[in-house]
Amino acid sequence: MTPSDEFGGTLSGAQVLVIDDEPGMRNFLVKILKPRVKRVSGAGSPAEATRALDEHHFDLVILDNIMPGGTGLDWVTEQRRRGFFADTILITAYADLETAIAALRAGVSDFVLKPFRANQILGAMARTLDRKNLRRDNLLLRRELHAGAGAGKLLGASPALAEVRGLLDRLAPLPTPVLFTGESGTGKELAARQLHGLSDRAEKPFVAVNCAAIAVDRIVPELFGTVEGDGRLKPGLLLLADGGTLFLDEVAQMPETLQAALLRVLEDQKIRPDGAEREIPLNLRFLFATNADLASAVAAGRFRADLYHRVNVMRIEMPPLRERSEDIVELAALFMRQFATTLGMPGLALDEETLLKLRRYDWPGNVRELKNLIERSVILGGFPDEFAGHGAVTGAQAIENLDLVVQRHVLHVLDLCDGNRAEAARRLGVSRKTIDRKVTAWAE
Repeated sequence: MTPSDEFGGTLSGAQVLVIDDEPGMRNFLVKILKPRVKRVSGAGSPAEATRALDEHHFDLVILDNIMPGGTGLDWVTEQRRRGFFADTILITAYADLETAIAALRAGVSDFVLKPFRANQILGAMARTLDRKNLRRDNLLLRRELHAGAGAGKLLGASPALAEVRGLLDRLAPLPTPVLFTGESGTGKELAARQLHGLSDRAEKPFVAVNCAAIAVDRIVPELFGTVEGDGRLKPGLLLLADGGTLFLDEVAQMPETLQAALLRVLEDQKIRPDGAEREIPLNLRFLFATNADLASAVAAGRFRADLYHRVNVMRIEMPPLRERSEDIVELAALFMRQFATTLGMPGLALDEETLLKLRRYDWPGNVRELKNLIERSVILGGFPDEFAGHGAVTGAQAIENLDLVVQRHVLHVLDLCDGNRAEAARRLGVSRKTIDRKVTAWAE
């Protein structure tokens, strides 16, 4: 296995700066890294390296310690005060204890002794980037667990949901921002996660942010990060999501200060952490969601018009559950299995009477209301009176039996028509007599 084969996946997206006053060593490192990383630059002095940092962002710096005009460690310490966010590998021929302690204090991630082989420096780079990614993934995982968020699928075979899936497929390979609209509980975040999963960013982070939940005084550190007293960067959510997808929910409730800051990020794809002198470029896809009318918010002066036009490039309207009622039975069965497993409690029987009641209910809280009902019923050991049933048919037979499927659908359409059988017959494409005959049979 060649070094490229072994480390290529880890290094391929990295931007690297090599700092060494010896042209031979600098050119050697640039040569072995160029085919393996996203971008590599060389600097022959601390001053030249400082100019490079002012112009570009680097994920990793490979730094010689002994150079004219000062040590590499002195340079790192100074740059951290200005805003230096890259991980650092120190290359040195002098590995004494004093140097090692100074390297730790300066925040150096690893060091490699001269002379070294190509695979040694590549291995150190891979370890450093793996640790960096692991720290990020752990932070995001803890945040998701704390928020109770999780991956899921858009379930259902209704035409309304099929239209949404078609739009997700078309938009997945594009960098275009997408605005998800619709009532609360319709699955806007699930749709955003599915779009991320279909894209070429699927292996990168998906970070969801509830704009209404961020206190005004926490906006900058929470989203943009902050440079702490020791010069180390505590990354914000935008930087943690770098390379992936940032999902901003409840954008209509975004504070005015965040609206202005977000507009600059969307225009420049750069952020400046609190206390930093330098900006950091980002590679992010932005997705947004709201259950409010953003155009009305703009007209009322509560939402910036220029931000609205940035956000509202492509829109996906999530259908309410009442408009995809044919999916209710499938969703109820899925939630019942899920909660029986996660709660460690016996699931409830979904008989034909309960399924009919679930299908005919209007669900103003949409899928979230249905999910909450199933969880609460499993915990209490029974459905509330308005959904309780005493039918003899349960399980797959109750869900899949064609006569029961037809009954649920016809009665639901009758509900939509306020009991008008002629109108229901017209919508269903059958005769009025067919409706009368079926309703009479079901009443017996």
